[in-house]
Amino acid sequence: MGYVAIAVVAFALGALAATLLRRRRRSDPTRQPPAPVPLEREILRRSSTGYLVLSDMGLPLLSNARARELGVLAAGIVDAQIRDAADRVAISGEPVDVELWPTQPPSLTASSAQPMVVRAVVQAFGDNRILVSATDESAAQRVEAVRRDFVANVSHELKTPVAAIGLLAEATVDSADDPESVRHFAGRLHHEAHRLGALVSELITLSRLQGADPLSDPTVVEIDAVVEESINRVAAAAEDAGIAIVADRPSGLLVRGDRALLIMALTNLITNAVNYSPAGTQVSISRTAGEGMVRVAVTDRGVGIAPEHTERVFERFFRADPARSRSTGGTGLGLAIVKQVVTNHGGLATVWSRPGTGSTFTLSLPAYAGAEDGRTDAASTSGTDPSVPLSAPRGAA
Repeated sequence: MGYVAIAVVAFALGALAATLLRRRRRSDPTRQPPAPVPLEREILRRSSTGYLVLSDMGLPLLSNARARELGVLAAGIVDAQIRDAADRVAISGEPVDVELWPTQPPSLTASSAQPMVVRAVVQAFGDNRILVSATDESAAQRVEAVRRDFVANVSHELKTPVAAIGLLAEATVDSADDPESVRHFAGRLHHEAHRLGALVSELITLSRLQGADPLSDPTVVEIDAVVEESINRVAAAAEDAGIAIVADRPSGLLVRGDRALLIMALTNLITNAVNYSPAGTQVSISRTAGEGMVRVAVTDRGVGIAPEHTERVFERFFRADPARSRSTGGTGLGLAIVKQVVTNHGGLATVWSRPGTGSTFTLSLPAYAGAEDGRTDAASTSGTDPSVPLSAPRGAA
């Protein structure tokens, strides 16, 4: 909350507290003070900042519900840290910042429903009174934790290929008289350079997706076209890996969004499925609609993901199997890009997985409102078989 807003609310609180204090002194001790006037009470009730006014003896004169929610005041008892800060303010007259931890230190996965980090400013206010203003800083702490984690991960991920390129370049120079060694090191150098380029490219993509206006010019997008183009982009890699990509029949489903971004997201999912599937298996793609949503699911029969990892697979740079991810050229950003693309479209990316069985990644997108259930008549007119192999492993019939 800005200083001007705090000053306005503090003025109302001060006036109200002064009025209540005067009335307490003038009235019978057993008589309850009148309730605050409606405007002042409404200001206190609606404020997202917790306010507490203390007397010169440290006794609570006035507070709002938010102050109690944030743990500044509980059952009429002032928090010990707040009380100590108030004593220091009474002596020095200088404001004191206090950090409270009502539950536990900030976590990247913790629920935001319960405040975890509360910052309070305790300052002198009016005639022998002290004002406490408290705010929930949990979200800011989580953002800062994510930022630090991201910077650390980017530094590490960039450092690895850069160091490898330097070593390989040196080895290539030292092997100038050995053509076979030069070819070997040059091949590895090319691989690391490609990996570095892919990492930088995906970092730029993710940064753009997190921009202020990610969908500047949305259009009506045919899901069938997105599926077809995504399969075409992965077909060669799937064939080389001996994996068949199987899609259900055209659906005629429509969404509103960015066609290129949706193709990129689905391509990432199919590529991921191919990379983590054994040869001779299938990667299946299905399209469904219901409850105003269009869903595209990619299912593989690969190694699967452990339960403790499924909640983190969409995090930037998270790898359930780092060695395999690097061997396939993965940057650790593919699924993070998928999640951001779907989020920008107002949808949701989810995963179901079982170790040894495989995984299903599902993109849920709002159906285009211009067509009933997001569907055209393509599905009803299509005579395509519901399970058509669009990419088969080499040697398959």
